[in-house]
Amino acid sequence: MSIPLLTYKPSSQNQRVAGYEVPGEDTPYIYRIEDCLDAGDVQELIWAAYRQIFSEHVILQSSRQTNLESQLKNRAITVRDFIRGLAKSETFYRLVVESNSNYRLVEVSLKRLLGRAPYNKDEEIAWSIKIATQGIDGFIDALIDSEEYTQNFGDNTVPYQRRRFKDRPFNLVTPRYGSYWRDKLEEQRYKWGDVRNFLDMAREIKPKARATNTNVSTANITIPDTTRETKPNVPVSISPTASFPL
Repeated sequence: MSIPLLTYKPSSQNQRVAGYEVPGEDTPYIYRIEDCLDAGDVQELIWAAYRQIFSEHVILQSSRQTNLESQLKNRAITVRDFIRGLAKSETFYRLVVESNSNYRLVEVSLKRLLGRAPYNKDEEIAWSIKIATQGIDGFIDALIDSEEYTQNFGDNTVPYQRRRFKDRPFNLVTPRYGSYWRDKLEEQRYKWGDVRNFLDMAREIKPKARATNTNVSTANITIPDTTRETKPNVPVSISPTASFPL
């Protein structure tokens, strides 16, 4: 039996308020499948999805999901299904899931899939419980099938960062450089003079046990003569001028 998502009070954030800013370099370009007129437009939409879900740093040939690309190009799946497939791929699991704690995973997933940062710690805890009870796939499905995702992106729009006034874009923040991953790497790093280095070295030493039942024969042992030579009893005076009769 799965635990329902805990309730939390959304904090006031700029993406929840209608914007009046003048369009500029921070204004996101929205990719919709209905705006694609040819194969080139569809390919641009696909790369925009890769940048949003996998991050700008890891747009590599090995990260491509060719099966999902083919289905999207043939209109066999929606953009929402394509995003779902990317978030459940082995690449996303390796880059984001396995290298972060649940709290950090919630933060990155909300930024990539819903286009916003977590409202507060209560929301991170609520979604972390969802991960613990339903697993990664259940957590991703809950985000993509949520009412918030449907209202903002629907079935045909690639998720994007909703309004940004400071900090780096969400798709430029490498997830594995969070404090959890940094501390994990720091524990594994060799530190000069650390007492644990000596303990590890001591554990690697395999001393040989000495035999305790060795019989020692005394037949060949030579005992030295420690007796003193005896001399005649000659009187001695402590005074150098003293004389004794002969």
